[in-house]
This record gives sequence, C-alpha cells and structure tokens, in this order.
Amino acid sequence: MLIESLNAIWLRSSAVTPVFVQKGDDVMLNLTEADDLEYSAVFWNFNNKSSNKESVLVRWLPGTEPQVSPGYRGRIEFTVKKYCVKLKTLQETDSGVYTAQVFGDDKQTTQYNVTVQVSPVKLTVDSVSSSSDSCNLTVTCSTQDSHINSTFTCDNKTCSQEGGERSEVTTSAASLRVYLVNDSITCNHSNQVSWTKDVTKIQGFCPRRHGKIEKQNNQRIIKHSLESILFSIGLIIMVSAVISIHVMVKLKKQK
Repeated sequence: MLIESLNAIWLRSSAVTPVFVQKGDDVMLNLTEADDLEYSAVFWNFNNKSSNKESVLVRWLPGTEPQVSPGYRGRIEFTVKKYCVKLKTLQETDSGVYTAQVFGDDKQTTQYNVTVQVSPVKLTVDSVSSSSDSCNLTVTCSTQDSHINSTFTCDNKTCSQEGGERSEVTTSAASLRVYLVNDSITCNHSNQVSWTKDVTKIQGFCPRRHGKIEKQNNQRIIKHSLESILFSIGLIIMVSAVISIHVMVKLKKQK
C-alpha cells in the first residue's frame, strides 16, 4: 500500500539511460542528485521486461538503514555514495527498467533500461554433398535469438560462398555473420559488450577436395624440385665447360 501511494505522487522524471551488460557481470545503479536527501524516502524498483512485473530492490526510509528485499539479498552491494547500489551477477531475467524514486521536497526519478546480453554462437553443418569435381556444404550459424543459413561450394581449386557473406541484426540489436576465410567457415556474433565466433574447417567435410589439393601441391613440389635439380646440373656443366676451355687455352700458351 505504501508503494502504491508513493507511486501516485507526481514525480519529476529524467530520461531513461540504456545500459548493456554482459551476462554474469555487475551493474552500477547511480542516483542522480543524490545529495541532501536525508529527509527523503528512496526506492530502487525493477520492472521485468519479460513478465512486466515490478518489484522493489532496496528502500531507504528517513532515519533508517536500507532495507533489501529478500529476493535481492546477497546481490546488492552498497557504494560509498548513499542511495547508489551495485547489482551483482546479472542474468537474462535481470533485463528491464530500474527506477530510483525519491519522495520528499524534491521529487524525482532516475531510470536505467538494462539489457543483459549473452553471446554464445554455434556453427552447424547441416548437409554435405559431393561429386567428382565439387563439394557442397550447407551450414547454420545460430545464436540465442537468431540464425543464418548459408551454402558453400568447393571445387579442386577454390571455395566460394553462395551470395557472399551473410549477416543480420538480431532482435536484441546484436550482429550475426557467417563468412568464408580461406578454407574455413566462420560464424561470428557480436553485441554491445562482447563478441564470439565458431569456426569450422571445410577440409574436415570435403576430404576428397583436400586430398586432390594435397596431391596437386605434392606434384608442384616434385616439379619444382626436378627443375631445381636440372638447373643445378646445367649450371655445373656450364661451369665445367668454362674451366675446361680456360685450362686448354692456358696449356696452348705454355707450348
């Protein structure tokens, strides 16, 4: 009843500040203009994004110590600055709007729209089809709230991605990309606080292509080796011929 009555009081609201936090990290909730509030009541409230339910984290009543709600005991850490708190070890369910409400002569609110972000990403090979001269892979690059499908084709010389690099912005405003680097497929997920990637080598799924390339490489090595040997032999013959001519000329002069 007390909270409902206080919420009915006219409040001077400040703009909502967006905050992005990596899952498992802490967030600082700072009350603007927190000085000279000795005779004011201060509440930190939380409105959950998914359930749209409001709860109280901690409250200060004039002349009393802060009272932490049972659901947040052990997760609230008080800072040197009064009325400012640290909420520890955030999970996805902690995403929502945090509001500091001050009731007294100067009524005000401070709001943070906190988004807890996770960035696990997974690259899955869905199908592989091979022929005598090519190999096709279809993959899925996925994260918690989005996914991208893409097809890659390899012949005896190169690999290519159908349509080029694929990317999209997820519902949580993160970026999801799948692309080709040399003979590896990369699935990359990045948001405002972190980025992760999952990489798969094509040769593990197209061994025939890899074998042909390896055979071609070996043939090139043998060819280059033979060319080097023949060049060396030719050089030796030329040097020997020059030396022989020089010796013969010298002997003739001596006669």
